[in-house]
Amino acid sequence: MSKVIKPHGYEQLLDVRQTEQGIKRIKDFFQANLSTELRLRRVTAPLFVLRGLGINDDLNGVERPVSFPIKDLNDSVAEVVHSLAKWKRLTLGEYHIEPGYGIYTDMNAIRADEELDNLHSLYVDQWDWEAVITAEQRTVAYLKNVVERIYAAIRRTEYLTCETYPQLKPFLPEKITFIHSEDLLKMYPNLSPKEREDEICKKYGAVFLMGIGGRLSNGEKHDGRAPDYDDWSSKGENGQIGLNGDILIWYPILNRSFELSSMGIRVDREALLRQLEIEGKEERKELYFHKKLLNNDLPLSIGGGIGQSRLCMVLLHKGHIGEIQASIWPEEMRRECSELGMHLI
Repeated sequence: MSKVIKPHGYEQLLDVRQTEQGIKRIKDFFQANLSTELRLRRVTAPLFVLRGLGINDDLNGVERPVSFPIKDLNDSVAEVVHSLAKWKRLTLGEYHIEPGYGIYTDMNAIRADEELDNLHSLYVDQWDWEAVITAEQRTVAYLKNVVERIYAAIRRTEYLTCETYPQLKPFLPEKITFIHSEDLLKMYPNLSPKEREDEICKKYGAVFLMGIGGRLSNGEKHDGRAPDYDDWSSKGENGQIGLNGDILIWYPILNRSFELSSMGIRVDREALLRQLEIEGKEERKELYFHKKLLNNDLPLSIGGGIGQSRLCMVLLHKGHIGEIQASIWPEEMRRECSELGMHLI
């Protein structure tokens, strides 16, 4: 059964030509702003990596990577990336990037197990970025500062888009609000994680939800995170756990919360050992990436991913991500979207 969210009274404010031009304008402008704001240089990234090195992102640990044998490598198996969270950190070390500087790249992924709806596609495109930090910067205050700078770049891009297409009206609030997932649980103890996100985003418009990956006081996780990139188990301010989070906004077109970015301060040696033990993944200590981190051969870093199609979808006021990117959709979904005025590419 199709999982299309049906926006009430939806109409396309931009035609196909304007939409394609808008996508180009947004991508060019935002990545230039992101690069300047965080002092990032662009690098070329892989579409696939070898299995067994521990480099691919495990997401929630249950998603199956698309894989294929390589004839000239004795049928060694390559996996299409889920994201580049670990690859970027290896690259920071290989390029000898100094603290205060970093890299960004166009990440293209295939997530075959994604549940398809207005926000989720088989094809994932995002700006993956990573920057070197010092031990003293592994703090909540530093994380918040980086989030505010990214959000400022998003709002500048919204301003440009609305100036270019006056039929689009800005809706993002001036400031982004910070809240920890444990505090959110206490505010809405009888709601599911997704319902809690909806309520807090409806209230503030833009939220950075912190501390995602560890178990909350009710014994459940707000959401899953792999144990070997974000640091979700170190103590931050007020004794709360977690140095990571998601940038969420309230999206009036779909009348729901909307994730634009997942990011965080990355694990150091101690956090990696702790999180592997918590998740029962201690065998990963023998993998290539993990050995380098445990031997202190990788720089401390902060990083994340910002959805390209998602950002374009929001800033161009679209009802379905398929209006922004070319992908595969169930025929029933295509038919429903067409009837609702959402014309999928």
